[in-house]
Amino acid sequence: MSNQRKINARARRVKKIRGHIRLLGVKRLSVHRTSQHIYAQIISEDGSHTLASASTLDKALRGKLKSTGNIDAAIEVGKLLAERALLAGVKTVAFDRSGFRYHGRVKALADSARSGGLDF
Repeated sequence: MSNQRKINARARRVKKIRGHIRLLGVKRLSVHRTSQHIYAQIISEDGSHTLASASTLDKALRGKLKSTGNIDAAIEVGKLLAERALLAGVKTVAFDRSGFRYHGRVKALADSARSGGLDF
């Protein structure tokens, strides 16, 4: 599969997922991953505000993590995000995987956010 086809396929999945979340009218937990880092943020219903965020670049996690591109790092980011979300008063969110497959680091982040107190 060529690189451009992969990009187009992911963009199509993103459009479909976000359209469905928009119809639900709830806050969304958006995840982005690269080969080295993983980022997550909770965005308001209309998309105008970021209510809570966490990533492997946070100072709270930097000294704690041995590597930033693995499942262990994603678990820590999910826990930190859930903690920050509960402090911001957010309990229920829709999971926006940003076109990434629900496995590996994306799944680990989602599971740890659920165990931290967020409802999907």
